[in-house]
Amino acid sequence: MVNAYDVPARELLSALTEKVKTLPTMEVPGWASIVKTGSHAERPPHEASWWYARAASILRKLYLHGPLGLSEFQISYGGAKTTGYSYKHHRDSGSSAIRKILKQLEQAELVAKTPKGRVLTPKGTALLDGLSRDIFKNLTQQNPGLARYG
Repeated sequence: MVNAYDVPARELLSALTEKVKTLPTMEVPGWASIVKTGSHAERPPHEASWWYARAASILRKLYLHGPLGLSEFQISYGGAKTTGYSYKHHRDSGSSAIRKILKQLEQAELVAKTPKGRVLTPKGTALLDGLSRDIFKNLTQQNPGLARYG
């Protein structure tokens, strides 16, 4: 059985991003094109579809490390900020975009809220497992030696 642990993250995230774009509940807010992702960022994201890529990344993180709360997402999407002549310090990511993405994923029934944090629903797990299976099939066609691992 192939799951998200067995395929390259880059390929899984790109396939998951395309799948998330087709969800009817995923709508990019108007402010998403001009807002920074946190105080550590100097500019807004360059990609026009960063909202969907962040949603795909959140789904993968929940699959691998769930249950997770908003503060864990803020820490993982944060970064280093230069503070003048001093050393760089970690700054958490902004929470508004993450919170809105989580709400949209909850409306799509891919994520559920529990007392310990957000977790993937069986529908969300099936989505990631199905995409992982498809990616693994493509990888085994390119390199038949990988077939023994699936």
